[in-house]
Amino acid sequence: MSRTKVVPIPVMGRHGINAYLLLGRRPIVVDAGTPGSGQKIYDRITAHGVDPTDVALIVITHGHIDHFGSAAELHRLTGAPLAGHIADLGPYGSGRAREPYLPNGPMGRLMARSRNLHIRVEPFEPTVLVRGETSLEDFGLAGRIVPTPGHTAGSISVLTDDGDLVAGDLVANSFMGLIPGRPANPPFHDDPRQNLASLREMLALGPTALHVGHGTALDPDRVRRWADREHDRLARLDAAGRLTTRSE
Repeated sequence: MSRTKVVPIPVMGRHGINAYLLLGRRPIVVDAGTPGSGQKIYDRITAHGVDPTDVALIVITHGHIDHFGSAAELHRLTGAPLAGHIADLGPYGSGRAREPYLPNGPMGRLMARSRNLHIRVEPFEPTVLVRGETSLEDFGLAGRIVPTPGHTAGSISVLTDDGDLVAGDLVANSFMGLIPGRPANPPFHDDPRQNLASLREMLALGPTALHVGHGTALDPDRVRRWADREHDRLARLDAAGRLTTRSE
């Protein structure tokens, strides 16, 4: 059996915001970028020699508009069903991310003031509802969807049988991908401790690479070392009463 190929599709900048094309027996797309990105993603799929109407599934990793902003458009263009976790159905159905955003640091506090994060995008309704681990064999890919809550309640990742983890915003590259290869938090997490627990659970499965929404692929060993430091940082914040999480 040939290896599943993971192809990044830049949506903004070289690595600032990524969608992914997974090439197995049938192609699968992970994430749909910002509003107005559907045609760009469609064209990138075509440029890789794939007929976009052959896409078997579009997996949305979580309910932030830089990941589901063009989900409805991409569904119309390709005809592929959309998959999303039931815990993020609120954002998908309303076209708005849950607010307030909970920044991780200065970058998040700066970005939280951006009007672009607070707009309403075209809503959609996933036809493939994810509740737990979900095999992708029926969609032509040797792999599975795995719930990885913490960034949002309904965050999910895709783990191929070859070990590639397409991780959404479970982790990122520093400064939204501007420093490639250096693990960091994305600007926001609803629950940083739960997100870190999800990240460690995925690392325990021995992935070969982490393909993320912001930046280039990350080396798992480097992410493990970063996760240990992040655990200590969150413990200090918690002890000081400065660790904020979303209660829903």
